[in-house]
Amino acid sequence: MEPLEQELRTITPDLKNITRLFGLPDSVWDPPRFSYTMTEDADALQCVFTDGRDSTALRAPLPPLTGDERLDALHRRRTARRLCRQTLYALCRDVTGIHPPWGSLTGIRPTRLLYELLEQGLSLSEAPSVLIRKFDLTAEKAHLLQEAVSVQRTLPPPGDAWADVYIGIPFCRTRCTYCSFSSGAVGDGKLLAPYLEALFAELADGAALLRETGRKLRALYIGGGTPTALDEPMFRSLLERTAKLFPGAAEYTVEAGRPDTITRDKLQAARDHGFLRISINPQSMVDRTLQVIGRAHTAAQVEEAYALARQVGFHHINMDVIAGLPGESLDDFAVTMAAAKRLRPESLTVHTLAIKHASQLHLDQFPLPPAEEAARMTRMGQETAHSMGMQAYYLYRQKYMAGNQENVGYALPGHACLYNVDIMEENTHILAFGAGGISKRIYPEEGHIGRSPNVSNIEQYIARHEEMARRKRALFLGEGAEA
Repeated sequence: MEPLEQELRTITPDLKNITRLFGLPDSVWDPPRFSYTMTEDADALQCVFTDGRDSTALRAPLPPLTGDERLDALHRRRTARRLCRQTLYALCRDVTGIHPPWGSLTGIRPTRLLYELLEQGLSLSEAPSVLIRKFDLTAEKAHLLQEAVSVQRTLPPPGDAWADVYIGIPFCRTRCTYCSFSSGAVGDGKLLAPYLEALFAELADGAALLRETGRKLRALYIGGGTPTALDEPMFRSLLERTAKLFPGAAEYTVEAGRPDTITRDKLQAARDHGFLRISINPQSMVDRTLQVIGRAHTAAQVEEAYALARQVGFHHINMDVIAGLPGESLDDFAVTMAAAKRLRPESLTVHTLAIKHASQLHLDQFPLPPAEEAARMTRMGQETAHSMGMQAYYLYRQKYMAGNQENVGYALPGHACLYNVDIMEENTHILAFGAGGISKRIYPEEGHIGRSPNVSNIEQYIARHEEMARRKRALFLGEGAEA
């Protein structure tokens, strides 16, 4: 069997993502409803997809040779896989008449395609029309990508000399019904102290590793879970230890996501240790919705948390909201957007509900909102952000997302989050600590990313944190480690 044929045997998961764009169940692949062939001539690949009596054929030029056989084979496989997806997409669109907003794109990071066009010599004003023509994006989404990349290009450039740090605190007071992250309820708190002890040991080794690699710290982000679910002494200890081990970052962020976990002392501790960017995330400002999704706080508490943060002196607050939450209408989402205008965060992240398999919403078989309703909500989020003087600066997509929409971070000028851009664009090394963290080493010339995952289970992490540290050393220094 030819190597290209072998590669295409593994593409069925990608093809399922395409057919999902058109509302087709995964059962159309068992047995396969579609058949396809891939042929190659001197300068191009051709793919033909057939669905009964209907068929579509597309061609794509072979990528230019680099002289490196391994890289040439990699580029050829990528071209073939992309052509395969685009051909199936064209067939499904012809048969169903449906136009997905992101066209044939199913990947998490659509900005990559725009960057590819820029590398080929196109200007930022020319590239959107190519995306519309080549991948069938709607003009609205193509120009959203253009807006985000235009902001990203004003930020300090990433590079091999830099690394980000992520620190995970996998605890919350309650678990939200949409959550699929590696986090658990604080409960009786018996795991908090041993978790921090293990984390501090891993952080100390990580700080030494950063020095040994000779890389400089670019951005540091403490997320979760909910870091402010820690009590005041533990939270202050975490920030104090982190600031001491990892000085000199251009940006320090700590999530204070749940307003019912925020106190003046915690906010003051963040400022005292240089964490000048925080995130206070209501997700919705409708009390009925907050109860349904298990947030265990009220909209009034969100308002109080913002007022307290301003009193303590924070001038960079992010707000996360979710479009398409259970039972919410466009009018409900408008209530949340009106609150955003009142509270005036410096950045606003508009997520679209995605129901992950590990979430309670999936277990309860909650249906996603209609595609057009989700589209109206995300459009309202964009209009609200623009009316507040913000621009999109990063975006990403997920599987099983309402209306095939996206998550977008908007920010006022000078308030784009470096870490958010780095994690989404995958162009910066990342040292990740704590349960569920995934460290990444970027190999830009190969288009490859090496990963070192920490175990997600909190008790396993406590028992095996030394192994997690060795894994990172193996990734960045090539030292032996247990797999």
